[in-house]
Amino acid sequence: MKKLYLMQLVMVVAIAAKAQGNSDSLYSIWEDETKADSIRVLAYYDYIWGGFLFSDPDSALVLIADLDNYSKNKNYPLASVNAYNLYGIAHHLKGNSSLALQFFKKRLAYSEKEGEKLLVAGALNNVGMIYDEQGQYASALDCYRRSHTIYEDLGDKKGQAMGFNKMGTIYQIQKNFPSALKYYQLSLALGEETGDKKIIAISLNNIGICYHAQEEFLEALKCYQKSLSIKEEMGDLRGVALTLSNIGNIYESQGKPMLALEYYEKSLFLFEEMGFKKGIGSGLNTLGLHYQNQGDALQAIKYCLRGLALAEEIDRLSDQKTACNCLYKSYKDLGNNAKALHYIEKLSVIEDSLQFEETSKRLEQMEFAKIVLQDSVARAEEVRLIEEAHQEEVREKNRTSTLLAGSVIFVLLFAGFIYSRLRFTKKAKADIEKEKDRSEKLLLNILPSDIAAELKEKGRAEARDFDKVSILFTDFKGFTAASENLSAQALVSEINTCFEVFDGLMEKYKIEKIKTIGDAYMAAGGIPKPSDDSVKNTVLAALEMQAFISQRKLDLESQGKAFFEMRLGIHTGPVVAGIVGVKKFAYDIWGDTVNTASRMESSGAVGQVNISQSTYLILKDDSDFKFESRGKIEAKGKGEIEMYFVSKREL
Repeated sequence: MKKLYLMQLVMVVAIAAKAQGNSDSLYSIWEDETKADSIRVLAYYDYIWGGFLFSDPDSALVLIADLDNYSKNKNYPLASVNAYNLYGIAHHLKGNSSLALQFFKKRLAYSEKEGEKLLVAGALNNVGMIYDEQGQYASALDCYRRSHTIYEDLGDKKGQAMGFNKMGTIYQIQKNFPSALKYYQLSLALGEETGDKKIIAISLNNIGICYHAQEEFLEALKCYQKSLSIKEEMGDLRGVALTLSNIGNIYESQGKPMLALEYYEKSLFLFEEMGFKKGIGSGLNTLGLHYQNQGDALQAIKYCLRGLALAEEIDRLSDQKTACNCLYKSYKDLGNNAKALHYIEKLSVIEDSLQFEETSKRLEQMEFAKIVLQDSVARAEEVRLIEEAHQEEVREKNRTSTLLAGSVIFVLLFAGFIYSRLRFTKKAKADIEKEKDRSEKLLLNILPSDIAAELKEKGRAEARDFDKVSILFTDFKGFTAASENLSAQALVSEINTCFEVFDGLMEKYKIEKIKTIGDAYMAAGGIPKPSDDSVKNTVLAALEMQAFISQRKLDLESQGKAFFEMRLGIHTGPVVAGIVGVKKFAYDIWGDTVNTASRMESSGAVGQVNISQSTYLILKDDSDFKFESRGKIEAKGKGEIEMYFVSKREL
């Protein structure tokens, strides 16, 4: 194994030295003002791509901004188009698919405007990639097919091959492996025809994934090994690392843990040498899961803790979920229930964020079902009209007939036919309306009505700035301890009882519920429609919430049942509000105001409504309230903050 590591290190050093030389050369061209704009832009594009984009997206974003500014100063829009592509990839690597999609669409719009077919095809592939990841498979497939048609018209076989790979991936995700294999094999055939090693390697790797999913391990291993050999020959370190991990997965599935471990470690080694954080995080989690499967909880914890830290750094929720699940099971195996509880709660929060992805897919499926149903109704109506026309001809021919009985029977039959068709059409239309109402209600249950309307009209909803929003946070004191005395069913039932009342109060006072995180509840007054009384309404709602919890405590205490007590905090200030992602869209808010509001809750007291000075200054002259100054209270991460308890003034 040491010999293998030495060989890998030599390969890494050689490729890195070569890359550094190329990088220095490209940067020199960029700085040479005597060269043409097109040459300088292309050199800088390659410099960012090869030197920073995949290993350090944050640094790449700074350099991309230079490229974009150069475009504006030189009035050279093609540089901005290149910048849009780099921006999109950088944000995609950082996990921000919404921003990535915006930049890829900008690139697409410019390319279509200028009639640059090759750029259009490339931009369509990128847009399709984001739709693919968001679960919008129909939209993704449409982009890939449009791109593929352009490549066919241009006779670009490399582009066609990549398109086949993209389309194969759509079917692979949907577990339609025969269709996926068909497209991957078409891509492989074009790669072999043109001698394009990169296409061949990618196609073989994807074919291997399909075989692996169908438990055809030997066939999968053959494909991976062929792909690995080509990628090593090309010096594609990232591709080598990914394929090594895939081979490790095969050996893991075959029950060969030592071989699997060898390939996982080699893969992680290469990712670390490249500084590719996404790959490092995934590799750490893979090793953690491997050790967990082998019953080595300590080693599993060691790797998954590192994997979780990196996933949080680059904001990859899926990797955070994997790491937390591994840590929960490993600590549970060690009998460390406190740590296990910590990570299962953390896992719950992450899954809460990820659940919107499934909601989005269900909405899309419902929309698709409506389209199918509408088509069915249209076809039925068309058949009905044809039949009606035909029967009219028959009636005309028999009009001169003296057989009255035959005419009566004909009329009855025709009337029955029309009646049954009308019933079918009416039922189908009712079904469409029912499905439409369901999708509307589901959407409005997730998003504010104004935002939902904007999303339906434009296909997106822009983030907005708000100057005066009151953020409300609640948290049940001693929740973990109380939960030990309740069954899972009773615990969920009690939380649901409280949150249902809170939801009703939000509706009463026109406050926007943002989300629940475990036993915490978050809401905001003054969005998405600002109003003069939003701050007062938020405080009134908070007081009623505490009143309900206090009364609930008395009722449960008298019955000898477990009860909750609650802290509640409010802070008022500016926020940004908008839809989080698309894969998991939800209306959310950001800004320091949110953090400060959270500190108001954690620094508060049971049964009280704790408010910040900014909220107090807005309401201090309101005769409906009385305030108790608490002075300056130390708040974690915020220093000392002026706080007040607020209550309803007695009449």
